[in-house]
Amino acid sequence: MASWQERVRGRDDPRGAYLLLTSWQRWLWAGSVAPVAALLAIAWSLTPSTEGFGTHQQLGLPPCTSIALWSVRCPGCGMTTSWAWTMRGELPAALQANAGGTLLALIALAYIPTTCYFSLLGRTSRRSWFSTFLAIALLASLCVATIQWLVWLSL
Repeated sequence: MASWQERVRGRDDPRGAYLLLTSWQRWLWAGSVAPVAALLAIAWSLTPSTEGFGTHQQLGLPPCTSIALWSVRCPGCGMTTSWAWTMRGELPAALQANAGGTLLALIALAYIPTTCYFSLLGRTSRRSWFSTFLAIALLASLCVATIQWLVWLSL
């Protein structure tokens, strides 16, 4: 088996550097698509709540504890609703329900074809742009959800 350094294309290559994936890594990347696809399928099957939160109760989950105890939305309130709206292409309603959740749903939608591409191709992105972009996007969605929650608290 080739070492990590041997599996990296040289930086002088015009196509840029990338890491070749081993067989088990390719299967791992391909397998990571299933849970993401399942979450998107569940979101598509749910009817979004017109209140902007509470869609998760269709899954048999209890109402939001934060709302029940303190009558205040938590940072995750509306997350399931935003995914359900996103899967229907209703981005304004999704952003209103939970902007951070909408970003997460869009990241999930982009993750599936990109990950399948890397898995089938057998190599990662040039200069690891995908991992960097994914980390920044996930952090951005967390920040957006927190900012939206702080705005809800001030209203």
